[in-house]
Amino acid sequence: MSDATTQLAVVVLAAGQGTRMKSGLAKVLHPLGGRPMLHHVLAAAEALGPERLVTVVGRDADAVRGAFADRSRFALQEEQLGTGHAVLRAEAELEDFSGDVLVLYGDTPLLTAASLGRLQEHKRATGADLVLLSAVVDVPGIVVRDPAGGLARVVEATDASPEELTIQERNTGVYLLDRDLLWKSLAQVGRDNAQGEIYLTAVVQVLLGEGRRVEVLRLEDDDEGIGVNDRLDLARAEALLRARTLNRLMLDGVTVVDPATTSVDVDVSVGRDTRIEPGVVIRGETQIGERCHVKPGCVIEESVLGADVEIGPSAHLRPGCVLGDHVRIGNFVEIKNSTLGAGVKADHLSYIGDADVGEGASFGCGSITVNYDWKDKHRTTVGPGAVVGCNVNLVAPVSVGRNAAIAAGSTITRDVPDGSLALSRSRDEKHVEGWSRRKRPPEKLE
Repeated sequence: MSDATTQLAVVVLAAGQGTRMKSGLAKVLHPLGGRPMLHHVLAAAEALGPERLVTVVGRDADAVRGAFADRSRFALQEEQLGTGHAVLRAEAELEDFSGDVLVLYGDTPLLTAASLGRLQEHKRATGADLVLLSAVVDVPGIVVRDPAGGLARVVEATDASPEELTIQERNTGVYLLDRDLLWKSLAQVGRDNAQGEIYLTAVVQVLLGEGRRVEVLRLEDDDEGIGVNDRLDLARAEALLRARTLNRLMLDGVTVVDPATTSVDVDVSVGRDTRIEPGVVIRGETQIGERCHVKPGCVIEESVLGADVEIGPSAHLRPGCVLGDHVRIGNFVEIKNSTLGAGVKADHLSYIGDADVGEGASFGCGSITVNYDWKDKHRTTVGPGAVVGCNVNLVAPVSVGRNAAIAAGSTITRDVPDGSLALSRSRDEKHVEGWSRRKRPPEKLE
């Protein structure tokens, strides 16, 4: 029995081979909603405030440790001998711990902290020795109830009777029970099965056989219980997580015109009265202010937008962009690692990369910051109020002064003073033969 003061440890099983993913990447590191799959499980666990959080790793153990080194302790399961064996690998990390242990899975990423909190509360309220989460999901463990509605047993589909196979309620494998009871029960579980493995599910039968109280808590949302075993499952989980994210934004006052064609990562924040049109993709920890308009076909990655910003259609903000209030970015404009002050306008067919642009500046059609010299990246500075004409090349490193103007078709290689007009057009066309072989690395000429 547990009460409100009972300490909590969480053990996350993430050691599986994930062979059905057919991937060179560990299953729990596959991206989901802009984060590795395992992140979502750890985030739900962290929200409970556990005293210990242990992740059992196996395949690509170093990569998993590296991705989450500051969020979890780790235990290694070198040989995969079943879920019970995996939990036992965490015993050393819980040696001096006293309290309840919650067992989760790295490939069940949609469980919420609210549902796990309900699991804790159910254990407190009922005085159960073990509480398991159930759901209508496609897993082999069938929850068989007695006539009174209590748990009679959990049976694998391969061992179930025809009547039991019609039962839709299944065991998610998520358990909450006392630490000492967990180790005592696992010590009674053998490996006398076809796979020669130690099954965590056998703990349920051990406790039932001892007359212990085992409770089943049904998930309110069955989708939280789905596991990811292959790419089809991953796509389904991605769709569910995306819908959850968009629902949150819409309830917070954001208009999403067509959720079915809009993809927004879980860490994105959007201010109220912003309108997101169809076909938009927003990635990473992007922040979008209030009253913005993101038109169809835009991609925004790891960027910060102020209020009243207008983007698109079909514009691309690459990582590292910071846009001030009232910025207007038009169709087929790409911006990368640049800071644009309030009121900057680039209405069509421009590239602004590695630039610092003052407020009120504007870029004409086809204007480009030439930031790469085939070896290094360089920055461009455009002062407040400057106007850059159509088809202008600003060859970095270069600075355009406050209220300066660059005539259309110019290629600018020298700094332009404040208030000046820069014009660079040549009637002479010069060809330098053999330039590439002298100036460019041989591998670039292949």
